[in-house]
Amino acid sequence: MRRNEREITDPKIIEEIIHQATICRIALYDADYPYIVPLNYGYESGALYFHSAKEGKKIDLIRKNSRVCFEIEGDNTIVKHEIPCKWSAKYSSIIGFGHIEFISDIEGKKRGLDLIMAHYGRPEGNRYDDMMVERVLILKLVIEKITAKQSKL
Repeated sequence: MRRNEREITDPKIIEEIIHQATICRIALYDADYPYIVPLNYGYESGALYFHSAKEGKKIDLIRKNSRVCFEIEGDNTIVKHEIPCKWSAKYSSIIGFGHIEFISDIEGKKRGLDLIMAHYGRPEGNRYDDMMVERVLILKLVIEKITAKQSKL
């Protein structure tokens, strides 16, 4: 990291950013160009959970190579200044690497859906129709490496 003074090393602060943010972008390998997908997510114990259809470009790419990069943004604000070159930003962000596992059993899917629902404010009382759950796939991104930074303007 070029600006060491902006690095976040406290795991509690990193988890705080994960819990407060709403979108995670995953970058997948697609031969000539990376393929980036914004996703809603849930988090637990060093893993991110996403729901997905069972088919599509994202799933095809993960089946070919399950290793991914991900990005999560915390609160971000542009700080304007009268002089254009003095504009700045107040931000927090996370970049990480890991691999994706498919969760296809019904109870594992429900657990993943519960984590996603909890992340967006519905932590309990979720009931799922088994037929609907059968149609989705839960992706578990196991985090292997993570870095985070923030500005303190």
